[in-house]
Amino acid sequence: MTEAVKSTTINPDDVANFVKIAEQWWDPKGKFAPLHKFNPIRLKYIRSKIFEHFELEAAEGFDPRAPYKGLRMLDIGCGGGLLTEPIFKLGAEIIGADAAEKNVKIATAHAMEQGLEIDYRATTSEDLEAQGEKFDVILNMEVIEHVSDVPLFLSSCADMLKPGGIMFIATLNRNFKSFAMAIVGVEYVLGWLPKGTHVWSQFIVPKELQDMVEALGLEMIDETGVKYNPLSDRFSLAGDMSINYIQLFSRAG
Repeated sequence: MTEAVKSTTINPDDVANFVKIAEQWWDPKGKFAPLHKFNPIRLKYIRSKIFEHFELEAAEGFDPRAPYKGLRMLDIGCGGGLLTEPIFKLGAEIIGADAAEKNVKIATAHAMEQGLEIDYRATTSEDLEAQGEKFDVILNMEVIEHVSDVPLFLSSCADMLKPGGIMFIATLNRNFKSFAMAIVGVEYVLGWLPKGTHVWSQFIVPKELQDMVEALGLEMIDETGVKYNPLSDRFSLAGDMSINYIQLFSRAG
């Protein structure tokens, strides 16, 4: 009798690509420069939606210095901790999880340099789900296009969301424009990321993503595009979802 092969969301090629440049996670001029430019917009959007959904400012004992206190969060595919760290500083109990152990080591070392004790783990969404972890907020940002089993990844994330919780998913649309900009432009012309970082067939059309997640019992409550302006060298939220976009889902309380 043969033993069944365990399903996994890990894409070895994608993990290897990020391991090669892991030392540059916190270098704003390195290979992750686009994420450093994108990060303020991500954080602002996340903050506004968390405040709105959980009505934080009306909550008893609200502390503007630690507004996320009392919320348990997961940053899945955390990389070097570019999102995990600033969110931890706002009072959240957060786990930063990544399939690449080197990324976790880089994130942990940077946090320790800042005197922060953040719970970073070299693990996957399916392993966290198997351990019975539950969260109020799940940050699923620029990860889904790098996993090998999208249905398993989304299912394990959805299963970890508490009633009344919310999950952010940011990824890339699949069309000619995203191929031209996110792969040809970013990887081959500008050289912002190593060639092969993205695979166009792994990009997801917004309606496809919405349908997959809502089939898991969640409801989409917001979506927005993210636009890059080469003249100002800045990202901003926009109605145009043809390249980068974010969708926000909730589980009924």
